Amino acid sequence: MASYTCEVCGMSVNMTCGQCGKELVNDTITKDDGTKVQVSKCPDGHGKIKSPMCCATDMTCAV
Repeated sequence: MASYTCEVCGMSVNMTCGQCGKELVNDTITKDDGTKVQVSKCPDGHGKIKSPMCCATDMTCAV
């Protein structure tokens, strides 16, 4: 399961898809300018979201 952790305060979250209930998996997308953005996506293709934020910073997920 994709477990995201705040590097500032240590809080962590696990996420599941609201449609099928499956655990979201960590992934990245590449923007037009070449930068990469960490996302969480449904393994069954129901969509993806930008990774969560905490303490005004993106939470990280170990791949």
